[in-house]
Amino acid sequence: MQPDPTTRFLEALRESLQEQTLVKITLGAPCGPDPTLRKVRGRPVQLRAGPRLQLVWRHEARDLTHNHPHEEGVAQVAELLGTAFGSGHLFTLAHTLQLQRRGERWRLRTGPPQHDTAPDRAHDRDKERPVALDPAWMRGLGVLDRRGRPKRGMESKRRQILRFVEILDHMLRGVEPTERGLSLVDMGCGRGSLTFAAYQLLIARAGPRSRVLGVERRPELVQRAAELARRVGYDGLSFAAGHIDSVSLDGVDGVVALHACDTATDDALARGIEAGARWLVVAPCCHQQVRPQLTGPELLQPVLRHGILRTRQAEIATDALRAALLEAVGYRARVLEFIGAEHTDKNLLIIAARRADAQPGDLVGAAVRRVQQLARAHGIVEQRLAEHLGVSLEA
Repeated sequence: MQPDPTTRFLEALRESLQEQTLVKITLGAPCGPDPTLRKVRGRPVQLRAGPRLQLVWRHEARDLTHNHPHEEGVAQVAELLGTAFGSGHLFTLAHTLQLQRRGERWRLRTGPPQHDTAPDRAHDRDKERPVALDPAWMRGLGVLDRRGRPKRGMESKRRQILRFVEILDHMLRGVEPTERGLSLVDMGCGRGSLTFAAYQLLIARAGPRSRVLGVERRPELVQRAAELARRVGYDGLSFAAGHIDSVSLDGVDGVVALHACDTATDDALARGIEAGARWLVVAPCCHQQVRPQLTGPELLQPVLRHGILRTRQAEIATDALRAALLEAVGYRARVLEFIGAEHTDKNLLIIAARRADAQPGDLVGAAVRRVQQLARAHGIVEQRLAEHLGVSLEA
């Protein structure tokens, strides 16, 4: 009896790994519970520990890479087929296989090979970046040394910059630029490393008329960043001394506020919403307003009695409320990891893109009810962003 199509597909994958004829494998037609997962791509790589099957999980705003021993990798593909994806394509030097699900049945088609050379098995290939960041400003800010390498202690900062550009690039793919380009304001920009990176990306994606403004309350940092921008020739990048409420946001397309303390994150979000910004990016910090309010159901009391767990629960509840409030005023909001927890425990990012059909001042009833249910479940009666938006936390 001939094996079923899925088994034959997996056997062909296993055989191509053993004979070193695998070029790549892709899993598509997502059907799983994670709406952000778009596809999984695989290729053979050679590590010091031996040959591996590298699987890259392509999410909406990030990629996750895992290197598996061959049998473990085949088992992972087997688990994903049917539970997360409805199709698979296998490309080898011998043939091309296409596996597709039709209703409850799977079909397998075999075709001639599309590749005639063995793939590059090097693991440390240069990752394709949305834009090549200028080492001149990275050296000027002390991120890189003269040889273009991260200075001691600055590798995590370099990773943070690259991750920020990657996330912002994903958001810009859904935003149509205007004739004037795009504009962005970075609230509390500090020394300006992410501000410089954002400017480079906007210029690359939306043209030379794009503008970026970094706002920072410390005048000495503003002066240094402005001088560096002039030195590297970034005419559309400027810096101003001030606070979240002291800068005009008229006509701005995007608002960024990273690590704004406690309710300052809410203030930045509210200003961006009021200005009609098309996208918002915040990395919350210091969730103090909600923490003393937490009560929650009796089932949650063993969690809230421990200080560190109460703090983390306050962070989760606050950022979940913020995301729900953004959805209530017409944005698509997501909470994701900004940078690995080994670099900082303040590693969450809230990103939001305004829906095309959203009207200023409109509230989405279903989303408002979710806000109220979430607040009631945690005993929260006051939250700064809800106050800004005029959303009652009581049902």
